[in-house]
Amino acid sequence: MKKTDNNIVIIGGGAAGFFAAINAAENNPGCEVSILEKSASVLGKVKVSGGGRCNVTNACSDPKDLIKYYPRGGKALLGPFNHFGTIDTVQWFEQRGVELKTEPDGRIFPVSNDSQTIIDCFMRLAKISNVNILTHSPVTEIKPALKNKWIVTAANKEFPAGSVILCSGNSTAMWNLLSNLGHNIEFPVPSLFTFNISDKRISGLPGVSVPESELYIDGTKLKSSGPLLITHWGMSGPAILKLSALGARELHDCNYKFDLIINWLPGFNTDRLKEKLTQIKNQNLNKNIYSFSPFGLPIRLWESLLKKLNLTADLKWNNLSSSFLNQLASELTQGKFAVNGKSTFKEEFVTCGGVNTNEINFKTMESKIHKGLFFAGEVIDIDALTGGFNFQAAWTTAHIAALSCSNC
Repeated sequence: MKKTDNNIVIIGGGAAGFFAAINAAENNPGCEVSILEKSASVLGKVKVSGGGRCNVTNACSDPKDLIKYYPRGGKALLGPFNHFGTIDTVQWFEQRGVELKTEPDGRIFPVSNDSQTIIDCFMRLAKISNVNILTHSPVTEIKPALKNKWIVTAANKEFPAGSVILCSGNSTAMWNLLSNLGHNIEFPVPSLFTFNISDKRISGLPGVSVPESELYIDGTKLKSSGPLLITHWGMSGPAILKLSALGARELHDCNYKFDLIINWLPGFNTDRLKEKLTQIKNQNLNKNIYSFSPFGLPIRLWESLLKKLNLTADLKWNNLSSSFLNQLASELTQGKFAVNGKSTFKEEFVTCGGVNTNEINFKTMESKIHKGLFFAGEVIDIDALTGGFNFQAAWTTAHIAALSCSNC
């Protein structure tokens, strides 16, 4: 690296790191831009994201609506999203040769359905812009130098810099270094995860899903809704992942042991469903209760919930007592499932926690404590629901940081 005060050092070779480096290099052609990555390879999380397809962003284009998908940090992102939002992200990639597509649920992917397309784009642009990519370079020290400059030490080498952009993700080592610089770190805990549940009602039903459900955590105000998927280890799907993000800290505090209440039939409460079940009974007196699922629930799930009430396989609707109708209505609208642990969602791992948002100027992504120190991506106490929102926060904060550190 050249011995110049105008170097820009990016710490972290992930999504935010590369986006920051490329934008910094494109906007500062006279600067030397370097990425310091502790591991042997770069962009590993990009590779596995979106099931290997890379959910680049989301079609939600109104910043006021977009921030609603961020349980932590949403308000801080309102201004940045007005500066560089989802539409800007799509234009950025397409102007650089990556064709994108929007799926019915609003998620945006490369047309190739391959995350390697994004990686190849980043690597090509980094090469064109002469970005130095240094792997096996764990940062061990970040210290201020004279005249608001910096010295970054990595792999026993010193890197002088006019600006440093922290894109190190959920790195405890980096958070410790930032603490030494006077920044407060919000304690990190998992944010997107699935629920471990061992229960006869869902045993043997992996792969069964319902298009809509309402979920509640017993004894709290936490709730969510959406599709739910039964898995080999318990439950997943958008409704579960949303609930895990909303309750990240509360669920961590209870060691991921709590009761999940499920309404399999949103729009019904127990009393209304009892009335509906009575109507169904009167219309199907001589039919077997196992022969059809009256509300469109997967038949295997319907049968399993009936078995929970010890209703025999030969029972007809005509023989279903008022007491059993009450029990069935209750099971369908407020079934209680004991959760005993969590599992990582696929290979993706998101945490809440990081640099306190009050210590960052979100107009520039610069530290309010140290001039020339910038932040982007998951190193900040910002996290989102699944659907491309975490990547969008990375692109936005990295873009602003890159443009703000123009010092050449």
